[in-house]
Amino acid sequence: MGIILKTKDEIERMRETGRIVAAVLDAVEAACVPGVTTAQLNAIAADILVRVRARSSFLGYQPGGAAPYPAVLCTSVNDVVVHGIPDQGPALREGDIVGIDFACQKNGYSADAARTVAVGVISAPARALLDGTRRALEAAIRECRPGQHLGDLGAAIEAMARESGYGIVRDFVGHGIGREMHEDPAIPNDGRRGAGPRLEEGMVLAIEPMFTLGSGAVRMLKDGWTVATREGGLAAHWEHSVAVTKKGPRILTLA
Repeated sequence: MGIILKTKDEIERMRETGRIVAAVLDAVEAACVPGVTTAQLNAIAADILVRVRARSSFLGYQPGGAAPYPAVLCTSVNDVVVHGIPDQGPALREGDIVGIDFACQKNGYSADAARTVAVGVISAPARALLDGTRRALEAAIRECRPGQHLGDLGAAIEAMARESGYGIVRDFVGHGIGREMHEDPAIPNDGRRGAGPRLEEGMVLAIEPMFTLGSGAVRMLKDGWTVATREGGLAAHWEHSVAVTKKGPRILTLA
């Protein structure tokens, strides 16, 4: 496919979609309390999609012969890294952490974001993992300027992981985004500064670091979607859709 540069008008359309993504994540995060099921979280996201007349990018998604994804939201609890499928139980408990990942399309343009949130009071190591993964995303976003290299993003993420001693999930990566949820380029969570293509005005990138309390090795569960840490340690995942502009990075998936 190659990297598709977006016009200013297209970026504005993606920004409109990004606001929907942010609103859904805000509503789902507020509902992440003890006793709530991930199926209930999915219902919140689905209701908002109906109200704003947007289309889920996840529901029915079927890459590479996999079974169609059955929900509008990914809910990844504790040792689940990504793509956890919402279900009726068990309910969330005090001290859990939940990765909530959501993407949708409105007027032909996509946006995608994720955050990992606390259920009540969580342990100090869990809080540090959440904060460290979020800071890694912020570090990568700061690199999103014309003339930087794609490898600079992965290098920034990798440096944050090494500084904190976290495992980096290398099996899953970020991606370009636009009319399709997944476009070129792939954006690894590690890298070498100065490597890869130069960033240009009009690129829109979904950057998504994933860190673990462990090696970063993962395993696929029997449902064909859920990805968990191999050792059973906690995992965190943060993501924003970011446009590269003359003035620097513009985060499209903020409220």
